[in-house]
Amino acid sequence: MEPNKPGNKNVPDFKELNDRIIREASQSPRLVIKTNLDAKNVNDENPYTDRINSEGFSDFFEE
Repeated sequence: MEPNKPGNKNVPDFKELNDRIIREASQSPRLVIKTNLDAKNVNDENPYTDRINSEGFSDFFEE
C-alpha cells in the first residue's frame, strides 16, 4: 500500500517557495491583543519609545 500524499500536485512544495519571507519562531511565547482602547499611534503613552528604534518599533505593531 502506497503512503497517502494529500494536497494539490500543481502547488510547489513548501520548501521550494522563494517569493516570501518566513521568519524563525520566537524563542519566547507572545500574546498580542489589540482593543478599541489602544492608541492609534504606538508611540503615544509608550514608555519604551525613547529606548527603541522608532521605525522598527512602529513596523512591528503595524497590521
